Amino acid sequence: MRRPIIAGNWKMYKTIQDAVDIAVALKRKFYTFSEADIIIGPPFTALAKVHDVIIDSSIMLAAQDMYWEAEGAFTGEISPMMLKDAGCRYVIIGHSERRHIFGETDEEVNKKVRAVLKHGMVPIICVGEKLDERDNGMMFEVLEKQLSRGLKDMAAEDVMRIVIAYEPVWAIGTGRTATPQQAQEAHEFIRNYIERLYGKETASKIRIQYGGSVKPGNIAQLMAQEDIDGALVGGASLDVNSFVEIINNAVL
Repeated sequence: MRRPIIAGNWKMYKTIQDAVDIAVALKRKFYTFSEADIIIGPPFTALAKVHDVIIDSSIMLAAQDMYWEAEGAFTGEISPMMLKDAGCRYVIIGHSERRHIFGETDEEVNKKVRAVLKHGMVPIICVGEKLDERDNGMMFEVLEKQLSRGLKDMAAEDVMRIVIAYEPVWAIGTGRTATPQQAQEAHEFIRNYIERLYGKETASKIRIQYGGSVKPGNIAQLMAQEDIDGALVGGASLDVNSFVEIINNAVL
């Protein structure tokens, strides 16, 4: 059975002190927690301080993005070496906001994923279709393109170390919500695609998260689906009580 994985993406919210306060509160609740992997992704400025708080707990640290070069004249970018030094074990790659606001391509996602793996961290690769793509029946085509390009030239042993997050862009800020059945349909497609490329063992081990308006009230139904192994939580992870409830409800 695949181990559940619940990650909080704090996006461009929280000062250093705010982030530390949340980390302290979460540590009180989950100092030792064996039922799921808990990951929090503060902004870059707070990574090292948050790591100092959670270092001796079961909570792990993620970065929200990364550049693929180890170092160099790349003003404003963050390298994998810097993230590892700050205590990161996971890196979120290809989030829909990176793709659609900042123009990140599948080829860039591939470079970042390979760099994360090279430096001994775990990439969380985000994939998902937009509203017009969903309405035009292009969901599977979009997912296959993002996966094939994002995982290009990777061996099965590398893919087993990756987490995939399905985030339907059409269900974020549109007033439309993905049902557990719709989420499962996409997760099943992703797992079947991994099996076609990398074999049954890889597909059975890779963890696939759902991201798209995850709340305490819907996480249990999502986790009940066969191919949903966890959640990439956005806004609801910014509130301690909400995130704690999501984690607890996820492992009922």
